[in-house]
Amino acid sequence: MGIVTELPRRVAEVEDMGITMPDGIRLSARVWMPEDAGTDPVPAVLEMIPYRKRDGTVARDAMMHPYVAGHGYACVRVDMRGNGESEGLMEDEYSQQEMDDIRAVIGWLAAQPWCSGKVGMMGKSWGGFNCLQAAFNQPPALKAVIAVCATADRFADDIHFKGGCLLGENFGWGAVMLSYSSRPADPMLRPDWRADWLRRLEAEPWLAPRWAAHQARDGYWKHGSVCEDYARMQVPVMIWSGWADNYMNTTENLLRSVPAPCKAVVGPWVHQYPHTAVPGPQVGFLQMAVRWWDRWLKDIPNGAEDDPALRAFVMDSAPPDASAPRRAGAWVAEAAWPSPRVTERRLWLQAAEAGVSHPRTPVGYLDEGEAGDFSVTVATPQHLGMQAGEFFPMGLNAEMPGDQAEDDAMSVCFDGAVLEAPVTLLGQARLRLNLSSDAPLGFVVARLCDVGPDGASVRIAHGMLNLCHRDGMETPSPMVPGQAVGVTVTLDMAGYRVAAGHRLRLALSNSYWPFVWPSPQAGRLTVHAGELVLPVHDGSAPDWTPPPVEHAAPWKHHVLRPSRAVRRIERDLIGGTVALVVETDEGAMQDAAHGLVIDESMTERWEIRPDDPLSARAVHVWNQRRSRGDWSIRTRAEAEMTATATHLRMKASLTAWEGETEVFRRDWDEEVERRFV
Repeated sequence: MGIVTELPRRVAEVEDMGITMPDGIRLSARVWMPEDAGTDPVPAVLEMIPYRKRDGTVARDAMMHPYVAGHGYACVRVDMRGNGESEGLMEDEYSQQEMDDIRAVIGWLAAQPWCSGKVGMMGKSWGGFNCLQAAFNQPPALKAVIAVCATADRFADDIHFKGGCLLGENFGWGAVMLSYSSRPADPMLRPDWRADWLRRLEAEPWLAPRWAAHQARDGYWKHGSVCEDYARMQVPVMIWSGWADNYMNTTENLLRSVPAPCKAVVGPWVHQYPHTAVPGPQVGFLQMAVRWWDRWLKDIPNGAEDDPALRAFVMDSAPPDASAPRRAGAWVAEAAWPSPRVTERRLWLQAAEAGVSHPRTPVGYLDEGEAGDFSVTVATPQHLGMQAGEFFPMGLNAEMPGDQAEDDAMSVCFDGAVLEAPVTLLGQARLRLNLSSDAPLGFVVARLCDVGPDGASVRIAHGMLNLCHRDGMETPSPMVPGQAVGVTVTLDMAGYRVAAGHRLRLALSNSYWPFVWPSPQAGRLTVHAGELVLPVHDGSAPDWTPPPVEHAAPWKHHVLRPSRAVRRIERDLIGGTVALVVETDEGAMQDAAHGLVIDESMTERWEIRPDDPLSARAVHVWNQRRSRGDWSIRTRAEAEMTATATHLRMKASLTAWEGETEVFRRDWDEEVERRFV
């Protein structure tokens, strides 16, 4: 890491700048800007999220915003209403109120005497989403955005549904937000913190059932999905993604569709900013951000508009490692996307030789010859998927996909021939299947894997399709049992070089726990034919060298209790359940500047019996503690999800303490009809 202490302009910080909304609500901003911005105005760069600048994002803010400010910008980190030190109440993700607030903040920034009148917006995850949404909504002062780990389609490519399948993390994210939004403002900045806290707790929404109830791509999901009208994207967009994250497809979608200048960078990373993310190599994200802002906010002719459309890290074959700190590979740069260096290769699914029945032997093979007709049954155990990894891994706690060999052994697999020469993939693979189902509700999951000579299996990409959505995400309908249909499963975008001596494997399943919530019955799919279309890159030499990592001085804090994490798979030999258990203690840290103590911990349990989809059960518990001197608060969010054949059931409770005195408790118990999941 390259810590930079000498910057072109000296930076001053304002800890709590108030921005008043049209309805009178005061939002709290932390601002870094050049000391002389009052006499030499600068463009503003906004990041506006619910994750609390005082404690939640304090570590990453310290590394980023002073650095950018020192290059001649006012970096403004705003807590959304109802979060951190901002007044008001939280409603939901990406509400109209949130969008209106962002527009108002951008207008307010442009009018300040220290601002040149031009505003950029940046952010990761939620912040990346609302960057794209702000560009879509076209506030006049917004001139460019940088979005990291974001989506253009809230139904097809977010933490709630994927391919129309209900993700386990829809429930998990609901538990996260129940906990995150339960924390009060810091009394040092908000003397009215207690009354405000109680108002927040009373208004706290339990969002997981709300999200799960929208089982088609309806108006709820269209709101905030910029794919509804890409023509509105009129300001330059830089999109950053990671192969270990689940938002990599936004790269493809924006490059193909945004009319304004659009540039994309995809690395091997998890759900973090690219100058700190694992697996390495990390890159100089902040230098590239400053170059982007210089071009579009300062009109400096640095050629940013002529940079390659896509710069992607193509990973080399490597043994499976769910905690890989670094990946070998090479950067490629594509002047245009789609790239003329990528061509399609078609592989047909073929039946294996008669008499092959060993469970670890593929039932079929991938062949470049002619299409094959066959009949193979996909009826996989419900606990298949324990090595799928998280929807958005955050670090090195075994959150990335592990060895797929065990899941492969339970799947229906089609293997390619041993490769005589390496094959480079860059883009999205597509799988076309002709299949039938014995149940009205069900899904299919396809995993494209790199199988080494030792049998170890690395997931290159996966894709899934809720079969009710076979004719479109807006108009789902149950399958007609026994009726064969043609479906297309689009796998996630990938950049991967399969080594000589390895083979490609396509693994099919109709279970994927806990990544996908199981269907109401353990159905059987019958596959009659299939074609896999691969995006094959010509494998030409590396042609981009990223800048090295630079950032400002790290957050100053004291570690009072170190963090620890556990991730294990449990098998109950009596009850028959298989469970994924996650225990994370983030430790306790004290801010060196203002003394606030930050203390968080959580546990997750995802359990299921291999023969019973209705045995699926998820239990999450989150604990939040904040303290300073004699002042302390604590909140505990507990959530449980189960299901019957007809309904999803999601229970939750939220309890809050001031010191040792319980001051609030609320319980939820909600059911959602299973119409298409």
